[in-house]
Amino acid sequence: MFAVIATKELNDGTNGFRYNFLGKKGIVRKRKALNRGWKIQDGKSMKAVHMGKVTVYIEVERNRYSTRQLRHFAG
Repeated sequence: MFAVIATKELNDGTNGFRYNFLGKKGIVRKRKALNRGWKIQDGKSMKAVHMGKVTVYIEVERNRYSTRQLRHFAG
């Protein structure tokens, strides 16, 4: 069965969740103290969108077949 949106909590003790939205995988983190401001960062495997204390990580297309990819986890 195909799920449009699927989530799973993080297992490292932080506030946030993993998501799979229409095949795009990523992570959302809610920080308690650290405010990263409003910016977008590009990395080798993820694109990070910082919005104050909330950060959304989106897996980039070139990472889908590398060793750092987000594995099948939710849906």
